[in-house]
Amino acid sequence: LYDELERISSLAKGKVGICALHLESGKQIGLNLQEKFPMASTVKVAIAVQLFTLIEKGQLSLTTMTELQPSDLHPGSGTLETLFAKPGVQLSVQNLLELMMVISDNSATDILLRLVGGTDAVQKRVKALGINGMSVDRTIIQLIADLEGVTLPPPNQWTLGFFAKLDSATTPEMKRAAAIKIKNDPRDTSTPEAMVNLLTQIYQAKAISSDSRALLLGVMERCRGGQARLKGFLPPSTVVAHKTGSLYGSATDDVGIITLPGDAGHIAI
Repeated sequence: LYDELERISSLAKGKVGICALHLESGKQIGLNLQEKFPMASTVKVAIAVQLFTLIEKGQLSLTTMTELQPSDLHPGSGTLETLFAKPGVQLSVQNLLELMMVISDNSATDILLRLVGGTDAVQKRVKALGINGMSVDRTIIQLIADLEGVTLPPPNQWTLGFFAKLDSATTPEMKRAAAIKIKNDPRDTSTPEAMVNLLTQIYQAKAISSDSRALLLGVMERCRGGQARLKGFLPPSTVVAHKTGSLYGSATDDVGIITLPGDAGHIAI
């Protein structure tokens, strides 16, 4: 199996990192297990863990309503941008969770990130679980800006149009330099082993409760992205609770839990 993983990875146009753990037996295999890779939107799994941690403590609720502000609208999926026809739109925490995990809406993600205490709170929760090798450092909009070589405007000047204007003013050379910098940036990265550690603790109801796990994995089973990634060569009936991530040519990710057929168990990958 290891030889086959090496053969497949040699066909990729870049470095491949993989960790696969059979949750029932503890058997593990992988490539570049300890190397850090950009998480892109797979960081949203860690954000969801912090969210459910606060819900279980009674500090947040899935029914908590949040009113969207113009500064909350960030590039990515466009769903909230479409919904935000006029001021006064409110969404529940559960609405935001669904948008973040199912269609990877970046606006919903940054709103939730603010509600759960920011990147520092997410990083603290990851560390409290004993997970090393995962670093949560920036909001999604800051990550996008850094990738595009754009300096974010202050919140009181923020509009999607203003950001688009700044983005269009960056030259191709600036964007190439920014993309190279992202690839070598240790921020917002994870080793394959650290990500599987987080997935394992979710499945084992250590990171969050069993009720929270059922809700989170149910949402992840409906992830609409990455049909040619983890799910790509599996039988259509295979249950995969996953979260994809893409960084505009710098990284292509997919992480999740695969339910094997015939009561053969589960793989965190």
